[in-house]
Amino acid sequence: MNINFEEILQQTTELAMTHGLKLILALITLWIGWKACNLLSRGLDRWFQKTNFDEALETFLLSLVSSALKILLIITCIGIAGFPTTSFVALIGAAGLAIGMALSGTLQNFAGGVLILFLKPFKIGDVIETQGQIGKVQNIQIFNTIVNTADNKRVILPNGPVANSTLVNYSAESTRRVEITFGIAYDDSIDEAKEVIMKIIQTDDRIHKTPEPFIAVKTLGASSVDLVVRVWASSRDFWPITFDLNEAVKKAFDEAGITFPFPQSDVYFHQVES
Repeated sequence: MNINFEEILQQTTELAMTHGLKLILALITLWIGWKACNLLSRGLDRWFQKTNFDEALETFLLSLVSSALKILLIITCIGIAGFPTTSFVALIGAAGLAIGMALSGTLQNFAGGVLILFLKPFKIGDVIETQGQIGKVQNIQIFNTIVNTADNKRVILPNGPVANSTLVNYSAESTRRVEITFGIAYDDSIDEAKEVIMKIIQTDDRIHKTPEPFIAVKTLGASSVDLVVRVWASSRDFWPITFDLNEAVKKAFDEAGITFPFPQSDVYFHQVES
């Protein structure tokens, strides 16, 4: 068998010239494009900082934009190098589907994170209650929300359940209503008890004058007459006012001779004649 080395060398040279130039052009495009993506990300970051953009949403958008641009750049460079991109995109799609089925819970948390970052039901620094936990939001990540409880425990909440369940945001409104119930004995004067409580309320500058404080008989209990007290204050003063009002009313009731009754039962004995 005769081997034509000149023909093989010529075909190899032509192939190298054709695909070699394409490969070099693809590498140059990749290098320039990668630099451009990083430059665009830095510019977008500076713009976010100038506009006081939300920190959590800024991190997510920068990561998303940078990843999308670089994936698109790689696919473009593969096409420039002469490789068919259709099969490559189909391969990425099939791999994405398989990964998505394996990580369905993680993708649910990702979707929940996107909803939280864009809809903003709460922000960093808010006190929220969800999934049986109450705490101050420390960080909002794309998969999890991190809160610190009142006793300084760090709780990591998956964003999927957080975004799809009932959530209470205690910091959303600037004012909150403080409601406390005080029980007095049936022998005590209701009017005197109201007057004592109102004097305490009027001396506390943290309590708002509007809406007006509300004091009324809530229930006639088995052992006490229960007075409900409702006042409005700034959200940040909710717990301090609650604690201080409880203590002040107890001391004032002691001075005025108003008692907090204990639960009691009356027992009657009947003598049975034999």
